[in-house]
Amino acid sequence: MHGSRAMACELVDAIVRDQPQDVDLAVFPPLAYAAELAARHAGALPVGAQDVSAHAEPGAYTGEVSATMLADIGCTWTLAGHSERRRYHGESNALVAQKFAAALAAGLTPILCVGETLDERKSGRAEAVLTAQLDAVLDLCGVDCFKEAVIGYEPTWAIGTGHTATPEQAQQVHAFIRSHLLQRDDKIPLMTRIVYGGSVKPANAAELFAQPDVDGGLIGGAALVAADFLAICAAARA
Repeated sequence: MHGSRAMACELVDAIVRDQPQDVDLAVFPPLAYAAELAARHAGALPVGAQDVSAHAEPGAYTGEVSATMLADIGCTWTLAGHSERRRYHGESNALVAQKFAAALAAGLTPILCVGETLDERKSGRAEAVLTAQLDAVLDLCGVDCFKEAVIGYEPTWAIGTGHTATPEQAQQVHAFIRSHLLQRDDKIPLMTRIVYGGSVKPANAAELFAQPDVDGGLIGGAALVAADFLAICAAARA
């Protein structure tokens, strides 16, 4: 929840102007600005939503925004289960899976966000937490959903805490996620993009993206500065 309409337009204009042509990009602005940005940059840069309703059918769900509404305003992507939604809004694995399914049904490409807290990591429960988050979606939607959908690993202990995940730690978890999917299918997980979202910056992006199972980044604070975001994009291209 950053910026203003003017700031969002200026930021995305700069990204579109200088974006590398051989890197897949999408931006996820606050919903209030999504329709304008989607129209402003139609065909040049995909726009996604930061959240989506689990309710697929119209109804009395005040404040909710359905996947079909997002598609109607030009969004083609959405996040599902971002760490801040799980933390501040208490979103359960089951609810996140329903949101993910609703996005797929409306033709959006969802990014399933998964990750563990510092306490969960220190207590050795990280893999169990990730397994539960993944299985909620796999059981509801099947592994075929990851032919197009993306997984974003967000170690919440490495976001704004002073703790930093090393590239090796990121790779270890990404490899675990892929191996868990491989228990359901021996081909689709090899094509599934797993992106990293733990305080990616220009200074660490190249080393993170060099890891064999890190297929890109889910960029937070660094995406608020066009030059920083574009530097990260350049690292993904290298």
